[in-house]
Amino acid sequence: MGMSLGDSVRVTLFGESHGTAVGAFLEGVPPGIPINVETLIEDLQRRRPGRRLLSARAEPDDCEILSGVYEGQTTGYPILLLVRNQDAKSRDYGFLPNQPRPGHADLPEATRTGGAADPRGGGSNSGRLTLGLVAAGSLVREALGDVTVDAHCSQIGSISAEFDGVPEGEACTILNCNDVEAAESMLNLVKSLRKEGDSIGSTVEARVCNLPLGVGEPWFEGLEPALARGLMAIPGARGVEFGRGRESVTMHGSEHNDAWGPEQIPIGDDADGALGGMATGAPLRIRVHFKPPSSISVPQMTLHIPSGEMRELQIGGRHDPVLAPRATPVVEAVCRLIIADLLQIREGWS
Repeated sequence: MGMSLGDSVRVTLFGESHGTAVGAFLEGVPPGIPINVETLIEDLQRRRPGRRLLSARAEPDDCEILSGVYEGQTTGYPILLLVRNQDAKSRDYGFLPNQPRPGHADLPEATRTGGAADPRGGGSNSGRLTLGLVAAGSLVREALGDVTVDAHCSQIGSISAEFDGVPEGEACTILNCNDVEAAESMLNLVKSLRKEGDSIGSTVEARVCNLPLGVGEPWFEGLEPALARGLMAIPGARGVEFGRGRESVTMHGSEHNDAWGPEQIPIGDDADGALGGMATGAPLRIRVHFKPPSSISVPQMTLHIPSGEMRELQIGGRHDPVLAPRATPVVEAVCRLIIADLLQIREGWS
């Protein structure tokens, strides 16, 4: 079952949205890596529900580190991270499995498992399981050395935000956005959509800096392929771009090629951070595009399986009208975990 990510540094997710707990089993982290509990709490708070205008599910998301850490540092043994669910409302999903939700994996999962899967809140397909990714990604932060990973909500609908800003105020905090002016416009848009009971698509932009030249393995374990595989597994992800992405389609080679500078780093304001699946030493720019959340309160027609008829379904419960704000720390965590894995493959930490 594909619940694991990575080779040398490997994280395995477990749990269900409305089960007892969710979490992660993290293997391959070298001994002696300091654990910053305050940073772990901060990362989880950026992802947690219960924030204004986003999901109203009031989970404290207190993370228990049950093994692999002693006196503030890793022991080199597997780390078990567990967060107990405390505010699940399963009655909101009483229509399942008879009437699968539009845009959700309810029907494919019921078919794949012969009806054995937990359907409440999406079960093991739920975005709630990204909590384990964020916790694990936070713990490997110190193992990356000088490598930094930062992300923000860069677009909601047609409103775009600049990466190089100073986040200030409520809008920036709620949306995990660096651009004060854009964040205010985004927040007004999200407010209006929430009143309408609808949702909207969005984008997270990440920057990975200080990657050593040559990090990345051949072909399918290259830097971009490895990152794309992990990032596309985040619930709701519909596309990943690196560098100039789709803009490259309209460019000439003479425009797109970056000259190597005297310091053996490509020259250019937006130079490629990876070539041939290996780091160039320039910052690596990543954009992850997310679909509009599928759980909306607008009435929709969908199949009622027992009758074989199309019937109206109005979904209740507590859901996000947009994904990128809470997906921002998830994108950071996935990048950290994959880079940690590639660094260990290259340097042989263990």
